Amino acid sequence: MAPQSAEFKKAVADSRKLKAKPSDTELLELYGLFKQGTQDPPFEQTKAPGMFEIKEKAKRGAWEKLVKDGVSPADAQKKYVALVTALKARHGYTP
Repeated sequence: MAPQSAEFKKAVADSRKLKAKPSDTELLELYGLFKQGTQDPPFEQTKAPGMFEIKEKAKRGAWEKLVKDGVSPADAQKKYVALVTALKARHGYTP
């Protein structure tokens, strides 16, 4: 498991307090960045979803793209914080 910054932990909590649900694309980006940022478990130790698990395939694909692009856990956490900040401005936020 990768160490998590205080800003990342706050962004994770804040992402659950958005006033409106983000788009599917935004949710996939959040998922990929979260999984890469936490490394719990590392991508290489996860099992590929089954053929009919469409949602799980999309989620894994979002994470896999970050792995292939060489995004480090620390960079993923920074991008996650930036995305949540943008989503708070776009969708509203309940503190």
